[in-house]
Parts: sequence; C-alpha cells; structure tokens
Amino acid sequence: MRIKQIVAEFIGTMVLVIFGCGTAMLVGCDVVGGYLMTALAFGLSIVAMAYSIGNVSGCHINPAVSLAMLIRGKISVSQFIDYIIAQILGAIAGSGILMLIFNLGGVADKTGGLGTNGLAGVSGSMVAGLIVEIILTFVFVTAILGVTSNKAKHGSFGGLVIGLTLTLVHILGIGLTGTSVNPARSIGPAIMYAITGHMEAISCIWIFIVGPLVGAALAALLYTYIAGKDE
Repeated sequence: MRIKQIVAEFIGTMVLVIFGCGTAMLVGCDVVGGYLMTALAFGLSIVAMAYSIGNVSGCHINPAVSLAMLIRGKISVSQFIDYIIAQILGAIAGSGILMLIFNLGGVADKTGGLGTNGLAGVSGSMVAGLIVEIILTFVFVTAILGVTSNKAKHGSFGGLVIGLTLTLVHILGIGLTGTSVNPARSIGPAIMYAITGHMEAISCIWIFIVGPLVGAALAALLYTYIAGKDE
C-alpha cells in the first residue's frame, strides 16, 4: 500500500505542476485574465486529483500539507518522508515535461521561467515574501484540516472546497510571490530552470520552503487548539 501511496503523490504533484505552472506559462500572469486562469488551473488540478487519488494517499501533493498531517498525527514520520520525496520528484518531472513540450513546440513561456516563484511583486523583499507565503499557506492548510477532520460534515464536497481555497489564495498571491504554498511546486520548476543556467529562482527558494512549512505548522497547531484532536 505504501508504494501505491508514493506513486499517487508523485502523479498528483506532477499533474499539479503541469496544469498549474503550464497554464501560467501559456497565458502569462500580467493581466486579470491570466491571474484568474492560472488560479483556476491550480485549484481545479487539486479538485481533479482529490477525487482521483484522494482515496489512495489522501492527495497531499504538497510537503506543507504533509507536515500539517504529521503534526495532527494523521501520518507517521516515515510516511511523511516518503511523501515529500515523491512530491518533489513529481514536481521535477512535471517541470521537465513542460520544458520539453514548450521547447519542442516552440511555445513562448510567458512567465519567463517555467512558472517559478519570485519576489518581483514585493520589490524583492524577502521578509514580505515570507509573510505572504506564511499567511497564504495558513489559510489553505486550515481549510484542508477543517474539511478532512473526522468531525467535518462536508461529505463528497471536500475536494471542491480545497480546490476553491487554493484558487482563492492564488488570486491574491500570484501578483506578490507567484503563490507557492507548496515547497515541491516551487522546488521542481526552480531546479529545472537552474539547469538552463538561470539561478534566480534557486537563490530565493528557501522562502518558498520555509514560508509554507511555517504556515502549515501554525495552521496545524492552532487548529488542534481550537478543534481538538480527531478521535
């Protein structure tokens, strides 16, 4: 069962990067339409994967979500490590596929960097970028914890709620940091972009690792305080 969960997390993260980052690369994020299309692409990818692999792995496809589930006692340390490795490899694979498609097809990448995250929207401020990622991830992960709690009454609508929440945080975050809320989603494109000789995304990647992980940890701790542990 563990191997199936790892494969599911790999595929889910790969799909998220292909459709989310791929849409950003195709339409750009400089106009309102591009913002909304990219935000919806990320959100709908989560919806699709939640109803596809959610019953196999829980559809974390995000190290920040896995950390929150570890803190909540929903997964073990070994499973957490397996998930993170699968998620990062899935994101790298997704970015590699996008690079191949855009290069072979002669398609212009309107993000200029495989949909990598950056700090241009906050004038290069690392502190501002870190705060943005902590807040966005806190909101996203809190929604996930609420929907997936044993006490939740959302039924089959859980995946839709999570996808819409991801869309929400992207609408605000795209213009600021490109919206990570997911270290794997940031690491994959940054590594593949660095392979081409561009190190801009790698130089600030720590923000898109630390920010989401801190936001997720805060969400898990606060949610446990206000809602208690699941039985």
